[in-house]
Amino acid sequence: MTFVSWPHSCFTIRLIDLHYSPSFHFLKRAFLTILFFGPIAVNSAVANCIGDPSAVVVRSVYIVPQLAPTQLYAAWAPVLERVGKSAKTCFDLQIPASIHAFEKAVLSGKADFAFMNPYHLVMAHRTQGYDPLLADGKQMLDGIIVVRADSPIASIAELKNQKVAFPSPNAFGSSLLLRSVFAKAHTPINPIYVRSHGNVYRAVILGQAAAGGGVNATYLRERLEVREHLRILYVSPSFRPHPFAVHPRVPHALNTAVIDGFMKLKLDPSSVALLEGIQMPDPVAVSYKQDYQALENLGLDKFVVHDAN
Repeated sequence: MTFVSWPHSCFTIRLIDLHYSPSFHFLKRAFLTILFFGPIAVNSAVANCIGDPSAVVVRSVYIVPQLAPTQLYAAWAPVLERVGKSAKTCFDLQIPASIHAFEKAVLSGKADFAFMNPYHLVMAHRTQGYDPLLADGKQMLDGIIVVRADSPIASIAELKNQKVAFPSPNAFGSSLLLRSVFAKAHTPINPIYVRSHGNVYRAVILGQAAAGGGVNATYLRERLEVREHLRILYVSPSFRPHPFAVHPRVPHALNTAVIDGFMKLKLDPSSVALLEGIQMPDPVAVSYKQDYQALENLGLDKFVVHDAN
């Protein structure tokens, strides 16, 4: 096991039993990018685009930063490499430093493609006309509230007036949905926002918050030594998970080619781990009307925080 860090930075990468793989190749690229250009944001504009380098137009892909930037870059880059070559396009992979920065990019229409939470899609569909192309068909999204494994708290009501950690104000399953649950239970809380799901789980373990909001997908991707210190207190109803969405300026023919590229990966046994890595082990075609429009009726707009930091 190796820990890599540098002065004046809170950023540490732990490398465990790494063997060569496409993901490892891109993890190295991500590590060097962060080393020389900053510890938070991963911006592939400093490197070559990913996919087919002969493509005339480079298309930006923004990933909501639920997890550490290097982890997301290493997961998404090899997938986009294969999809890009299949679709004969090249991608500029962007992982903003915060969920707020991601929201600004998407809600302003800066992203050509984006992997976003379901309510981000509702907001982006309303403001910019983004439409979902694909989402995972294997596992639905559940919001969860976690407490320390040794916590005596046994119900949501017991969290009244206590600190509850969330990744950001407008994260869907891990924040908006759960804050609405507290409101409906007439349980006021003191929300704190800690930028990522991983930070939420660690804030709870360290006692910086009595509870925290997350989702099943990120919780299950945490190491056992993290999960064994947590206990799930509440699980929300299930929803269609994060979509891979597209801005309306992108040509329909390219959208079809991108979908086909993902479907080719789905049929390739050697790509199973790659798709698992991006939380889309079973990509299926989705539509806004059928899969996400119902979210408009949840009454979550009152919990959206505009100009969040």
